[in-house]
Amino acid sequence: MYNALVIVAIILVVNIVYVSLLTIRMILTLKSRRYLAALVSIFETIMYIIGLSLVLDNLDGIQNVIAYAAGFATGIIVGSLIEERLALGYITVNVISSNPELDFSKRLRDQGYGVTSWEASGMDGSRLSMQVLTPRKSEMKLYEAINEIDPRAFIISYEPKQIQGGFWVRQVRRRNLNKELKEQEIIENKEKELEKDQNTNNEL
Repeated sequence: MYNALVIVAIILVVNIVYVSLLTIRMILTLKSRRYLAALVSIFETIMYIIGLSLVLDNLDGIQNVIAYAAGFATGIIVGSLIEERLALGYITVNVISSNPELDFSKRLRDQGYGVTSWEASGMDGSRLSMQVLTPRKSEMKLYEAINEIDPRAFIISYEPKQIQGGFWVRQVRRRNLNKELKEQEIIENKEKELEKDQNTNNEL
């Protein structure tokens, strides 16, 4: 009885891990992260072989098949939750405000968002239409900022397949360059500290 429960638990856990990796790999592939997806697929295949072999070696117990199926279903949920936590890529949000007098665009730009705005016409008059680009990690903060400015704003969001040119790309490149410079500065400071410690030890 004890061994049977252990096998069920192992099959369940292995399949949760396998399907989680499968889900993440598919999402990475869709987001053109092909090299990272290939790396994940190595571990995915290993877990698949382990889980399947355990089930095939223990087909006499229906509980093992149920554990395999339950692990598969749970793995899809876990994989999706992990992807949401990672929040890879960017999101484009279209915002339509019925109050064009609001200083909507400026307030969003002041918070660091890339905003393109124009005047539009709706059934009941003029509208302020905006397109906002932001990393997915900042998606909920953007929604909160929009609702704070205009709770009645109409919002549509989607993920862009490709981003090229414009203010936002320049901002991202500038941030990456600043990050590289800071990392290089940290490395240089550590090297100086090590050299200073070596000189101190030599003097002693």
